[in-house]
Amino acid sequence: MYDEDELNSVLDAEIELESPLDHLEGLTADSVESPDPDAMLALLTHPQTQQRMLAARAFSDIEDSRATPYLIDLLTDACPLVRVSAAYGIGRNPSADAVEPLIEQLNQDWNGYVRKGVVWALGNCRDYRSLAPLSEALKTDISAVRLWAASALAQMAQVGYEAVLGAIPPLIEALVQDSVAAVRSNCAWAIGQLCRELPSNVVYATAVDALIQAFAEDEDLGVREDAKSALLGVGDPRGLQLIETLEQEGWF
Repeated sequence: MYDEDELNSVLDAEIELESPLDHLEGLTADSVESPDPDAMLALLTHPQTQQRMLAARAFSDIEDSRATPYLIDLLTDACPLVRVSAAYGIGRNPSADAVEPLIEQLNQDWNGYVRKGVVWALGNCRDYRSLAPLSEALKTDISAVRLWAASALAQMAQVGYEAVLGAIPPLIEALVQDSVAAVRSNCAWAIGQLCRELPSNVVYATAVDALIQAFAEDEDLGVREDAKSALLGVGDPRGLQLIETLEQEGWF
C-alpha cells in the first residue's frame, strides 16, 4: 500500500509534524494550561492555516463536543499539519459521526503522521466500523501506523463480543509476523486486553497459544516480556504454568 522508505524520507523532512500522541502520557491539568474553548472554537474556521492548526491541536487537550463537527471538516484540510491536529482533536473528542470520515481519510491520506492520528482516533471512537480499517492498517501501513493500529484494536474490548472476535486474528498474525518488535509488543498487549473479555473458547485458546509462543520464542526480549505481562494479566492457567516452568528451568 505504501513504500515505507520513501514515505519516511518525506516525513523526516516535516519535523514540525511531531505527534501529540508522543506527549499524551505525562500531561496533567497542572502541567498544561488549557486554552479557552470558546476562543479555540472560533479559530477552527479561521482563514489562516496556522490558526486552524493551533485551534485543532488545542482540542487534543480540551474535551468539548462542540468542536467535533469542525474537526471532522478539518480532516480534509489542504495542510497536513491541520489534518493531523484535527485527528488528535477527534481522538480526544470522539463521536460516532466521525467514524466514516476518519475511515475515508485513513484510506486516502498520503501522510503517515495523519494516518497515525487517525487510527488513534478510530480506536477512541470505539465503533465496530473501525475494526476492518484498523485491521488493514495493521497489515499494510508503515510501522508507526501499525504500532498505533495494534493499540487501537484493543479498544474493541469496549465495543462488544463480535468486535473482540474480529480483532484477535489480525493481532495474532502481526504478533507472529511483523518485522518490528515494537509492533509485536503492542499486539501482545492488545491481545491480553481482549482475552479478558472472552470466555474459554477456541478463539481465546488460540490467542493464549500465540502469547505463549511469543513469550517462549520471540527473538526480542521486550516482546517476550510484554507477552509474559499479557499472560499474567489474563491469568490463564496454561500460560502461568509455562511461565513458572521456563523460569524455574532458567530459560530467562
